[in-house]
Amino acid sequence: MRHATPLIPWMLLLASCSSPPKPPTVDESQKRPANSQMAVELQVCKNDLQNTRLLATESGRLAETTTATLANMAARQQLLAGMQGPAVQQPRPNSVYTVRFDFGSTRVVIPAELSSGLIEDAKAAPLVMLRGRTDGTSDVPVESRIARDRAAAVRDYLVAAGVDPARIRATYQPVGDPVADNTSVGGRSLNRRVEIELYRALPIAWSSQSVPATPQP
Repeated sequence: MRHATPLIPWMLLLASCSSPPKPPTVDESQKRPANSQMAVELQVCKNDLQNTRLLATESGRLAETTTATLANMAARQQLLAGMQGPAVQQPRPNSVYTVRFDFGSTRVVIPAELSSGLIEDAKAAPLVMLRGRTDGTSDVPVESRIARDRAAAVRDYLVAAGVDPARIRATYQPVGDPVADNTSVGGRSLNRRVEIELYRALPIAWSSQSVPATPQP
C-alpha cells in the first residue's frame, strides 16, 4: 500500500515561482525634469562662456597680427626715408609786424605778447626792413621828420633787444600808402605806423646785364 505524498508544499512552491517580481521603487523626491528652467539657463551660460573664450583668443591673435603689421610698415617708412635722404624744407615766407603810434608821437609801444615773437624772428632774419608812415595829407617837412623818427625809434628798440644793427634797413614815407581810410579818426590811427618786414632770405640783385639778350630774328 502506497503512502500519499502531501501536495500542499509543492503547490506553495509553484505558486511562489509563478508570481512576477515587484518593480524597483524610485524615490520621487530626488527626480528632476531634464528640461527644467535652471538646467536650460545653465547650459546657455556654459555656451556663452565657451564663445567668449573663443572670441578672446581670436581677438588676441588679431591684435598680435595688427601690431606686427604696424611695426613692419613703420620699418619700411624709416627705410624709405633713409633712402630718400633728408627732406628739403620749404622756405618760410617773409613776415610783417606793424607798430602803431599816437598822433604826432614817436614813442614805441609793443605789447609783451607780440614783442617776444618779434624779437626772436628779427634776430634770425638776415634782413629787417623798416618803413615809417604818417597820416599826413601833404608832403611837408614835419611829416617827413615824424615818419623818419618813427622808423629810427623802432630801429633803436630792436638793437636794444639784441638784433644785429647791420641787418636793419630803414626807410620812410610821409604821405600816401595808407592801409585804411585816412579821412576817419580810426583810419588815421591805423595809418600812423612802422612796418617791420622780416626777410627769410636776402634779396637777389638783378641787373640788365644779368638777363641774357633775346636773339633778334
